[in-house]
Amino acid sequence: MIEPHAPAPPRSPAPWSAPGGPDGPARLPVRPGTGRFFVLAGAFVCAACGLVYELELVALASYLMGDSVTQASVVLSVMVFAMGIGSLAAKRLRRLAAAGFGAVEATLALVGGCSAMALYAVFAWTGDWGGMWASGPRCMLVVFSLAIGLLIGAEVPLLMELIQRIRRQDAGGAVADLFAADYVGALVGGLAFPFLLLPFLGQLTGTLLTGAVNTVVGGALVLGLFRRDLTRRARWLLLIGNGLVLAVLASAAVLVDDFERAARQAMYGEDVRVALQTGVKEVVLAGGTDGRPLDIYFDGRLRVSGRDEPRVHEALVHPAMTGPHARVLILGGGDGLAVREVLRHSGVDRVDVVELDAEVVRLARTDPALSALNEHAFGDPRVRVTTADAFGWLRGANPATYDVVVSDLPDPGITASTKLYSQEFYGLARRVLAPGGRLVVHAGPVAAGPRVYWTVEATVRAAGLRTAPYGTGSRRTGSAAGPGHTAAERSRAPRDWGFVLAARTDPRPRLDPDGPRPGVLTEASLAAGERAARRTRIAGLPASTLVHPRY
Repeated sequence: MIEPHAPAPPRSPAPWSAPGGPDGPARLPVRPGTGRFFVLAGAFVCAACGLVYELELVALASYLMGDSVTQASVVLSVMVFAMGIGSLAAKRLRRLAAAGFGAVEATLALVGGCSAMALYAVFAWTGDWGGMWASGPRCMLVVFSLAIGLLIGAEVPLLMELIQRIRRQDAGGAVADLFAADYVGALVGGLAFPFLLLPFLGQLTGTLLTGAVNTVVGGALVLGLFRRDLTRRARWLLLIGNGLVLAVLASAAVLVDDFERAARQAMYGEDVRVALQTGVKEVVLAGGTDGRPLDIYFDGRLRVSGRDEPRVHEALVHPAMTGPHARVLILGGGDGLAVREVLRHSGVDRVDVVELDAEVVRLARTDPALSALNEHAFGDPRVRVTTADAFGWLRGANPATYDVVVSDLPDPGITASTKLYSQEFYGLARRVLAPGGRLVVHAGPVAAGPRVYWTVEATVRAAGLRTAPYGTGSRRTGSAAGPGHTAAERSRAPRDWGFVLAARTDPRPRLDPDGPRPGVLTEASLAAGERAARRTRIAGLPASTLVHPRY
């Protein structure tokens, strides 16, 4: 029986700390003020790295899966939730703060540094380009968000314990100092990602470099500043662990170019000729030589399929050219294919192209396969190209200027394009139409996405225009791509394309009897496409606006 005032039995030291280390002041090789500065500097760097991992997941998921609002919401909400759980879990490590912080940072560097590569690999090799949240890329996105959030959340309690062990101070002051370092670090990481890492190193290399910095700083802080509080075994384990993490990250950085080539071949097949990140999007050209059709991909999505391209651009352009067409405005269309169809009509005096991505226009001018496909349309003196955002450009355009406006823009389901399918955008397009002018909109698939398609149609009507919906289908049956395409590509290639023709008076999709004869499109197929589109009508859909997007 223990006497009431008998002293408590001595507590055994933690197995990862030197005897007496966890309960007393830290035994530092520097003065306490200097040690405290180093801990806050470490918090600053680790916070910057953590935000880079977060932004990398949002950006890559947006590139690969579209709908950046959804991807950002998923990543941020899961990560913030996981940070709370990680903070609670870290309470058990407070007596092992130094060793625990070293282990957390090494793990975070490995998981965060490799996350972009892993997500890209799953996306490339599973062939899963959407669908339910059980799909490979989406599931991996949640897993990485959860893991990174748990590890970031564990940092703050451990850092707080290390600061207090260096020099005790009131809790409010310690929290203020630590959070100041953390938030300023997050600012630096948030600015470094889009302005330094992404443009100069790319997503994969930039994230691997961030992981290496995370490893070095976390390891140096613990092994350099708190090494006297660690057992010999703990020091060696942390040293070996950090060395292995650096070796993995360095090996991945060396192999990143080969990895990207292999991933692109898995996604696009073996015919990839051009792959570049333009600053606006990733552009890939595949095929176009030795009789193979040219396919164009923007951010992993098949934008133009050489097998169906004439059918699509003929259906987009020719019905709108029935009537006056001396002055034509093309919004988007940097590949030059819509321009090619416009120039086939006599009486065209001027074609203005407003394209956000100058690199796409450069490829359309210089790539042998693409320039041959667009019949060197940008070399025609009547064509003038402006590099600008279509929405902003329309706001400054002169009213009643164009007989025809062709909206050849990315699908509305992509968040970055939502404003280009809004009521406000079509109101601006209506303003630049001359009397009797016509607007035609590439509105996405009819059969595969009727709700999106009819939302576009309702939005055009809400802008004060009368509409005529129509579509065109693929000539291919069975698979959505030919035998030379991968399974992933066949799963995401479109089977039908929908368009909306609009004017101030009731328009009618038809071909100009005095105009050129399209190679694929006929009056019969155009009428059939109009009937097929109307059969999918969804009535009563509200218009999409800037403040309330509906796609």
